[in-house]
Amino acid sequence: MTAPIQPALDGTVPVAGLDYHAWCDRVRPAFVAAAASGRRFTTYEVAADNDLPEPPCPRADWGNFTQTLVRDRLIEHVGFDRSSRPTGEKSAVAVWRGTRAAQAGRAA
Repeated sequence: MTAPIQPALDGTVPVAGLDYHAWCDRVRPAFVAAAASGRRFTTYEVAADNDLPEPPCPRADWGNFTQTLVRDRLIEHVGFDRSSRPTGEKSAVAVWRGTRAAQAGRAA
């Protein structure tokens, strides 16, 4: 018998049985599309707009995932803004934009 999955404070429920690497594979296409658009975005905006699942460990995995996108030269940091996440208490969050290569379709 497996233990029930407890929802996060904002009511979202992590997908059962989804490990970090499978989660990355599932959410990456939404971030590739956001990077190609050339618009500025936060990770929460992309996740909310695309109804993406929460990662297995939200406190660490969102940051690890965005740093992977930076290392892959898909996105670049362009500033900070206030969080629009309901449980974010308007804290400062990073704002990202697709690199020129991502906007031109040369990075994915």
